Amino acid sequence: MRAPIGDFDTATPAPDCLGELTAPVADAVRHWQGAVPADRILYVDTEPQWADTAVFVEHYGRDLLERSANCVVVAGKRAGETTLAACVVASTARVDVNGAVRRQLGARKASFASMETATGETGMEYGGITPLGLPTGWPVLVDSAVVDLPYVLVGSGRRRGKLLVPGKALAELPGAVVLEGLGVTA
Repeated sequence: MRAPIGDFDTATPAPDCLGELTAPVADAVRHWQGAVPADRILYVDTEPQWADTAVFVEHYGRDLLERSANCVVVAGKRAGETTLAACVVASTARVDVNGAVRRQLGARKASFASMETATGETGMEYGGITPLGLPTGWPVLVDSAVVDLPYVLVGSGRRRGKLLVPGKALAELPGAVVLEGLGVTA
């Protein structure tokens, strides 16, 4: 099938290629319950050395810069307790960690989680973390601009491959909270 965005040779419905996904992402697709059917979540095979956004758009289409999102893991701290959460913002924006994230988590301090924490807690590869398949109970903070996209390119859980997900499906993820202004332009 032809991908709805980008210059990819093929796009495969994620339920048809679970073996290409990490275990937590494959489980999320397998048990998908959103209003958007799981087969509208698409997998595209990509080269891992081109996983970072700037290089990626050079190889797969410059239009993807405006249609891509990054998923980062953050840690909010208050009274000795740490809350991990994921933030999904457009690739052209940065996460407002000290404002929107800190307030939403009710944290005194918020920061990006270390690479070891992000990969260890999610079971995903660094540079491929995706909002699908995150640990149960995690808040998934999604910028409203991402939800408004017909399709958004996000990680697949690995550096190889990406997912094309209808933006509104991200608002249906377990723990999802859609926030205006989560992503700020630099």
